[in-house]
Amino acid sequence: MLRLWSVLCLSLLLLACSKPLPEQTNQLADIYQRGQLRVGILHGPTSYYIGVDGPTGFEYELAKGLADRLGVELQLFPSFDLDDLQTKLKNGQVDFIAGGLTLTPERTQKFRAAPAYRWINELLVFRQGNNWPQQLTDLTEPVIVSAHSSHAETLKRLSAEIPGLSYQEDPELDADELLQKVVDGSINYTLTDSNQLAVNRRLFPQLTIGFTVSENLPVGWLLPKTRDDSLFSVLIEYFGHVYQNGDLVTLEDRYFGHVEQFDYVDTIRFIRAIDDTLPKFKSWFMEYAGELDWRLLAALSYQESHWNPKARSPTGVRGLMMLTMPTAQQMGVQSRIDSEQSIDGGSRYLQMLLTRIPERIPMPDRLWFALASYNIGWGHLEDARRLTQRDGADPDKWLEVKQRLPLLRKKSVYQHTRFGFARGDEAALYVENIRRYYDTLVGVDERQQLEQKLEQQRQRLVEQTEQVADAPPLSQ
Repeated sequence: MLRLWSVLCLSLLLLACSKPLPEQTNQLADIYQRGQLRVGILHGPTSYYIGVDGPTGFEYELAKGLADRLGVELQLFPSFDLDDLQTKLKNGQVDFIAGGLTLTPERTQKFRAAPAYRWINELLVFRQGNNWPQQLTDLTEPVIVSAHSSHAETLKRLSAEIPGLSYQEDPELDADELLQKVVDGSINYTLTDSNQLAVNRRLFPQLTIGFTVSENLPVGWLLPKTRDDSLFSVLIEYFGHVYQNGDLVTLEDRYFGHVEQFDYVDTIRFIRAIDDTLPKFKSWFMEYAGELDWRLLAALSYQESHWNPKARSPTGVRGLMMLTMPTAQQMGVQSRIDSEQSIDGGSRYLQMLLTRIPERIPMPDRLWFALASYNIGWGHLEDARRLTQRDGADPDKWLEVKQRLPLLRKKSVYQHTRFGFARGDEAALYVENIRRYYDTLVGVDERQQLEQKLEQQRQRLVEQTEQVADAPPLSQ
């Protein structure tokens, strides 16, 4: 973050020293005149996608925040193809391109780079169980990367330094699809960004890091090469604002904070449980989810009991949703080891906790607070929020509160709280685990739905083919 602040200060200094604009065009004035901020954005799990509640993604929220700050409508031009977006930028169809783009020398020669807001590493990835390469000279097969990508640019530069380095550019597959090809064994190696790998590993834990190819590469938006500084000036101010008020850190934590820690064995075990155990209870998760996403409810249950209906803790909580006796009585659950009753009671209890969270707290922080309360109790959560406020931080942000939860273990702290000692560190980890399980379950569920649709289409095609074959021949 200090690096971002330095970049913003330098950008302001250079902008102040630039010559006056001779032409009359003004990009910012055009944006206000049309009432729209036109953004070319890349589809992908680390950038922009359509979620349960509509458009979402790290880059989407950043762009939406800018549009809201300007008081204009956000008009998106989504694409899976960066070349397509670059053409739109050159032709003036979009104001800038967003998509977690590495600011490579080749890109910054063609376009103007907005201030960098993140830094990533480029990683050589292979499949778990194959020979582990330690450096580029250990590779036995070509590295496959997306055509015209930052990874292709990196390998092009390195191939001039390392004789024999072989790589191929695939014009059809994007970075996420290439990672899947590594998993299924179709290709041996690819390059990926560190944040992209962290997200994909939740679904494909077999992905393994061979070594780091490039470190601390800046990520930012691309603007057209023009001497008009109006929009560029706004971007400097905007990123300075979201850095200072903590919105940028909060956004990073929302999308990437919970995937930074990776447990290969736990992820493999969870994916197996999705196939082997979840089907026994899935219909009840769906039936009793209410306003919740059933997959979130299932993720909560796995964190609690690993989907074991007879699970029991040393403290006496029992069942799939690990309800205490008072909570079960409050929710009208007669048998905590009855799977259907447990899921119903646990879902209603979580939704009740959601209603206790102040309405001013937006989703998803509101949900993270409710989950923490499910684990540690409402009173202890409120103690952590009061500690957060005492420190001058925002008690309505999960990112801030989860940093104070571990303090509830310290006698010097908890003796001055209303509800006393609590295992706050476990509550923070509890929420992050559920978020990781939820991400994995969403990915597996969406993949299964796609496979079912493809199978249905295949069956219809077979039936149509059989009908044509059985039809009587046309009369001459």
